[in-house]
Amino acid sequence: MAAAARDDRGLPHGSACEDARAAVESATWRLMSFYDTPLADLDAAIAADPAWALPHVMKAGFLASLTEPSMLAEAHGHLDAARARVGAHTPVRERTHLDAVALALEGRWSAACRAWDALLLEHPCDALALQWAGLWDFYRGDAAALRARPARVLPEWDEDDPLYPHVLALWAFGLEECHLHGAAEEAARRALAIDARAPWAVHAVAHVMEMQGRFDDGAAWLRQHQGTWAEGNGFAAHLWWHTALFRLEGLDMAGTLRVVDGHLAGEQLQIGLQRVDAASMLWRLHLLGADVAARARALADAWPHDVDGEAGLYAFNDVHALMPLLLTGDVARAEHWLARCAERVMAGDDARRDNHIVARELGLPLARGLVAFARGEHDAAAECLYPLRATLPRWGGSHAQRDVVDQTLLAACARGSRKAMGHALLNERMLAKAVTPLTQHWLQALEEGQVRVRP
Repeated sequence: MAAAARDDRGLPHGSACEDARAAVESATWRLMSFYDTPLADLDAAIAADPAWALPHVMKAGFLASLTEPSMLAEAHGHLDAARARVGAHTPVRERTHLDAVALALEGRWSAACRAWDALLLEHPCDALALQWAGLWDFYRGDAAALRARPARVLPEWDEDDPLYPHVLALWAFGLEECHLHGAAEEAARRALAIDARAPWAVHAVAHVMEMQGRFDDGAAWLRQHQGTWAEGNGFAAHLWWHTALFRLEGLDMAGTLRVVDGHLAGEQLQIGLQRVDAASMLWRLHLLGADVAARARALADAWPHDVDGEAGLYAFNDVHALMPLLLTGDVARAEHWLARCAERVMAGDDARRDNHIVARELGLPLARGLVAFARGEHDAAAECLYPLRATLPRWGGSHAQRDVVDQTLLAACARGSRKAMGHALLNERMLAKAVTPLTQHWLQALEEGQVRVRP
């Protein structure tokens, strides 16, 4: 009977069709490895077993996980298709996935992660629950969950399972975000020893090296593994961003710009998460005195700022969407974008939608701090941004991504009068990581009271 069908990990499946189940397994591997999207595999699963709800749930979850407003309608459509296929034969596990994805689409991200957590207690080898909960943990900046959830299930996995190195890589990244750098690097290297095609493990080591100030090691690490991540992998743009970040840490401005122009511009940027990386890198270059106005204008033109529904979905993306507008000097359009974001998040049900709370308490104040900085109101920018640091992880992303706020603060302190604040930030930084050329730059800038244009 269909209700008794099990996958290779013993998980209950709502389909007895071998072809459909094989296609879903392939789609699951793609979700965890980022090698191409899972959509073609899921279409094959739907064709093989049109009555199975899970492939539609997986399409909805994948589209929702991209945090792309333009894809939400399609995601809702697949969720409706999944609901129409739920019946007595549908396992509780698959119903729970449907409910969790629905919560994520409603903006109830914490509730969705709790549903996946409950599922993993019953089915610790449920890769979908692990992958999706990890992504939304990342979007919520929940470092403790990024570490603890993979740790709770990892001993239950067979090390010969093709997905095992990707589970290990998830744990490695969680360890890194909890500042357990040695254990993180060890786990990630072990994952790569099992399967070199585990880009999340490459990513975890890159984060470790960034957090420790090992910018030369980091650049060499990414070059060493470039053959496995730079082509045919959805993670490539983000790892190119890490490449640029290492070059920037060494104040190799020309090298950073080459990476931006070659891999973080134009057709390389297909979705908002990739545009976020490009915006962040251009903003950091600008803080160091580089002229990036033309590049920022091209990025701003490619960002669908004026499309209905774009503003207010995810505060992390919304603040980054502001950056290219400010870099082009279009403060009026930036303030219009900010007003649209504010209108959406203030109108929603804050008790249910995680992003509305985060946007109100962090996203909008962050954005106002960036606008103040762009206006040359450096002390106002510093006073706006500094108090937000204590709760900044809730904004989302990684330590490395959120460092754009500290970089902005350092520039504001160097150009304004808040020198003591800037020195305090650098004291903290120098105890956390090696003193890099970038850190030395900010030390000098604070002493000179200005930011010189870097060559």
